[in-house]
Amino acid sequence: MKKTIDVVGAIIENDKNEILCALRSNTMTLPNMWEFPGGKIEENETIQDTIQREIQEELDCLIKADDKIFDITKYEYDKFIVNLTTIHCQIIDGIPKPLEHSKLIWLNKENLLSLNWAPADIPAVNKLIK
Repeated sequence: MKKTIDVVGAIIENDKNEILCALRSNTMTLPNMWEFPGGKIEENETIQDTIQREIQEELDCLIKADDKIFDITKYEYDKFIVNLTTIHCQIIDGIPKPLEHSKLIWLNKENLLSLNWAPADIPAVNKLIK
């Protein structure tokens, strides 16, 4: 039986209506694929607690997460299953830095499909561009 991992991804939008996209590094699973930054939900953490902690660790900035969930996707990879919850977030302090990712870019919603997204992120991408 495959392991199931509960993760949360941040949909961070700037004042130009661009979305922050993160390129997974060569050392991460699914290398060189784009994703919404975030990570695993730890025991006794809320989605909001997780995303705030993960963005602080991965991007060195502080965010505020919405109360409302944007999208929930279950995706079965070869070796594991991901339950990905995405949530809109706003940066409240700092400028995102790629501490764990290879690259960060801001992209207009209509251009999001030009990137090679991790499969679990694609439903949220499609929902964003509608």
